Amino acid sequence: MKAPQILHQSDLHSLPIRARGKVRDIYDIDADHMLIVTTDRISAFDCILPDPIPEKGRVLTSVANFWFDKLKHIIPNQLTGLSLSDFIKDPAECELLEGRAIVVKKLRALPVEAVVRGYLIGSGWKDYQKSGTVCGIALPAGLQQAEKLPKAIFTPSTKAELGAHDENISFERCTALLGQALAEQVRTVSLALYNEAATYALERGIIIADTKFEFGLDSQGTLHLIDEVLTPDSSRFWPVDEYQVGISPPSFDKQFVRDYLESLTWNKQPPAPPLPVEVIAKTAAKYREAEQRLTGH
Repeated sequence: MKAPQILHQSDLHSLPIRARGKVRDIYDIDADHMLIVTTDRISAFDCILPDPIPEKGRVLTSVANFWFDKLKHIIPNQLTGLSLSDFIKDPAECELLEGRAIVVKKLRALPVEAVVRGYLIGSGWKDYQKSGTVCGIALPAGLQQAEKLPKAIFTPSTKAELGAHDENISFERCTALLGQALAEQVRTVSLALYNEAATYALERGIIIADTKFEFGLDSQGTLHLIDEVLTPDSSRFWPVDEYQVGISPPSFDKQFVRDYLESLTWNKQPPAPPLPVEVIAKTAAKYREAEQRLTGH
């Protein structure tokens, strides 16, 4: 069996680079299209780690494309259906990008991230312990860590620059940034996407505890789903068979990486420390397991 190609950073000659994020490299194609390359980079505590996770970029692309297709009846998305070979003429670059790059529409990204929470965990649990609310939304008293909420809630955040932290904001602040009608549309669509995906995933042994969506507008002002969607990087996935209320369940994402980094005396500032081989292997296996459960591939 051929070993997977590992891609920590793409450096294409065929197209001009537009931006590099924590995981994705974005290239300009023309006035209407961009190329998004999902690398094998992994970040933790807002630092990009020096070691890639083999196949991570392919897995994220596969899972995101699966959801884009499955949820397209709810909202249009960034996919174009155009192939790499239409724009990448170098066969070696085409081979390197196979399964991890997509041609997308150029859309105007909204300045907020649409976070949906179905369970009480993470920063939401910390908020609740202090105030009984999550992002200003009042919740019933007596809820426990990792408990399912009575219904999913929309808790937007600002989009931070690379290396900075996103900041939770109220719906009122979201409305000030987007306008009333668009903010309400984003909230309604986000909850619809989450609820349908969570029901599907549960049947396949995965709880989607929370997730974030990103949206963009085309030249006519039509809302589109962009970036990635419902991947182990943008969501908190828990295995149903290991879930219990009152504890933070194991997850399908960077759990092994975070646990290892927390065991070190590292100040969580760049440069990040290297990862042991076994941590890399366990993390790669978790990403592949999430893909297999959700997509059947």
